[in-house]
Amino acid sequence: MNSDAQVATYSPASEISRSALRRHGLWDAVFRGATRAAAVLVLLLLGAVIASLIEGSVPSFKAFGFSFLTSESWNPVTEKFGALGAIYGTVVTSIIAMLIGIPVSLGIAIFITELCPTGLKRPIGTAIELLAGIPSIIYGIWGLFVLAPFLQQHVQPPLIALFSGVPGLSAMFAGPPYGIGTFTAGIILSMMVLPYITSVTRDVFQTVPAVLKESAYGLGCTTWEVVRHVMLPYTRVGVIGGVMLGLGRALGETMAVTFVIGNAHRIASSILAPGTTISATIANEFAEAEGSLYTASLIELGLILFVITFLVLAAARLLLLRMEMRAQR
Repeated sequence: MNSDAQVATYSPASEISRSALRRHGLWDAVFRGATRAAAVLVLLLLGAVIASLIEGSVPSFKAFGFSFLTSESWNPVTEKFGALGAIYGTVVTSIIAMLIGIPVSLGIAIFITELCPTGLKRPIGTAIELLAGIPSIIYGIWGLFVLAPFLQQHVQPPLIALFSGVPGLSAMFAGPPYGIGTFTAGIILSMMVLPYITSVTRDVFQTVPAVLKESAYGLGCTTWEVVRHVMLPYTRVGVIGGVMLGLGRALGETMAVTFVIGNAHRIASSILAPGTTISATIANEFAEAEGSLYTASLIELGLILFVITFLVLAAARLLLLRMEMRAQR
């Protein structure tokens, strides 16, 4: 009896099985170590970027302190630099892009998933995704030579006339129609973020179980009611993630904005006036910067953009966590 048990224990099949388990365990350990190393490498690279930005901006911070954030003066001749104008332009153009891009993107995603004929879903989806592959400089050239003249002749004059005399809005849409400016840059950015938000939103809409939508339709709900009360609540985390992805693209976009924003370091109450952004300022002036203070000021602009992006993404993550906690209650 014991000999039979020993034969069974030390059979060739069991030995092969143990060898296979050891081999698989070794590969699992290697895979676990490789993935951990990749994650640590990302953190190290992120830390290196932050450290290099802080180190490069030290001369600027010593010279201007926190006044660098509150001054809009930007004069390389006198070496007086302030980031307020660039920060203002970055925030305003991103807000304009989101105000235009989010409704259009959601509308396209809803149309593709709920209303579009079956034969057109794939062509329209492919066309939207191809927009993300267009280089940003192409958007900038098109905006400068096509969109800006069109806005100057056919859009901005009616806006100025429409809102003249309206408190608050008259100042927002005041001034001569330049064509280029903050408003034009915001429109270009909305076109650039549209494929990102649309693609993510369409994908998360397709994850909604069909039984939920069919039940709502069976109760007599309209398409709008199904979208509002079923699809959006079910996919809100994914939709917000897509919006944050688009916002990150809008905050950091460089070349397209550089072509059409006017590159003026000032804060204007009118969104039709020329302005600048942090990324456009760095792209325009970094190659020609002379002197350590000038270069350090541009690097500090990059650090500010990094902080703005980090705060926006952190706020979005906090919002998602609160929404998940509220849904679990």
